[in-house]
Amino acid sequence: MQFVELNPVGNFDPWEQERIDELLHHEIKESLSNRLVFENEAMKLWDLRLFPGERLSFRRHNTNYGWICTTGGLVITRYGNGKIDMVKLNQGDTEYFENSGKNHINDLENIGEEIVVINILEYKQTKKENIAQFWN
Repeated sequence: MQFVELNPVGNFDPWEQERIDELLHHEIKESLSNRLVFENEAMKLWDLRLFPGERLSFRRHNTNYGWICTTGGLVITRYGNGKIDMVKLNQGDTEYFENSGKNHINDLENIGEEIVVINILEYKQTKKENIAQFWN
């Protein structure tokens, strides 16, 4: 995976007005993708597929999650703080983020020529109970 910073934190000058309006005036979703594949009390498994030119709108990240890119590809991500990165993904690239309570915001746009597929495993906040269990 290779990152190229296209725009620094705090600078919204090169942003398209449409993206600024979306960030400021639209409801920002908290789901990590548009397609939930599996969910239980501890986790959610998301399938993210972006066709060439397709974009996932701004999302708020406030849970811990890991992902694996199963295809590779070229994407741009815009962050809520103004930063813009271009990312070259390789098949098998993985990443883990500890975002619990941090409210990071970003979008994701496929600027490549092939579909980008990313599987995301989101960890729910679970209350651990201090119960001792004894087994025979």
